[in-house]
Amino acid sequence: MKNTKSDTPQKTLHPRNQHNGNYDFEILIGALPELKQFVSLNKFGNESIDFANPEAVRALNKALLKQYYNISYWELPKTNLCPPIPGRADYIHHIADILAENHNGKIPTGSGVKILDIGVGANCIYPIIGHQEYGWTFVGTEVDKPAKLTAENIINHNPELKDSISIRLQQSKRQIFKGIIQPEERFDMTICNPPFHNSKEEATKGTQRKLKNLGKATEGKPVLNFSGQNNELWYEGGELAFITNMIYESVHFKIQCQWFSSLVSKKENLKPFYTILKKVNATAVKTIEMEQGNKISRILIWRF
Repeated sequence: MKNTKSDTPQKTLHPRNQHNGNYDFEILIGALPELKQFVSLNKFGNESIDFANPEAVRALNKALLKQYYNISYWELPKTNLCPPIPGRADYIHHIADILAENHNGKIPTGSGVKILDIGVGANCIYPIIGHQEYGWTFVGTEVDKPAKLTAENIINHNPELKDSISIRLQQSKRQIFKGIIQPEERFDMTICNPPFHNSKEEATKGTQRKLKNLGKATEGKPVLNFSGQNNELWYEGGELAFITNMIYESVHFKIQCQWFSSLVSKKENLKPFYTILKKVNATAVKTIEMEQGNKISRILIWRF
């Protein structure tokens, strides 16, 4: 098993990421005038928003999607995860680099490239970015019926997405690829942003830590600008159990998927994942470290 790892996390976003540098609020307000009410000068004298305010974060995301990805409609229930778009875009650009390795260094584009997004979420963010940047076709999976309907509503309201993104309901919370990938189906890459908390209580504590880091009091029930339903934020056994299941199940689909991948939030989980990947005879394993603000995350990528 070949294992390659970058020990030094990147200090900036991926070179092709459109969100490198500070947000240009003049441009973003031009794209979405309603964002203006949330923009003010921070303590450094720079224009910003209050990232602890869920309405402000939602408006920023809508402006980013409209300005950079030509998405005119993006509406979510307040209970669903509102993702940081720059970090999500980084994942897409990094897997594009991996796919280029088998195409003489040239990134494959167009509808012939098929990506499977495990746990697409109501926000549908990875398929949106991947299709608008590279023209790829996506299949998203979701265990939550309301989240599936919300994602499909976003797709149906944006004509460019309608023929390129589909969402499938995963009937079993214990299965990841089974029941989703059809017998003759082929995917170039699978991606996943797994639920990384072990329980609702752990997820709530994580939200409280984020709010404290933003300088917000956390007495009582925290406001979730990092909103998420149970399937988005927690899973029995947490990230370790979820990705472990994914690795073992991926063995059964090694002919149908060229590459498998997942975000890994906790660095200490990498060692057991490497052990399992060696056990199941993965032929190549890569780890890409990404840094956005104070948060470091990793993409674990493997193939057979």
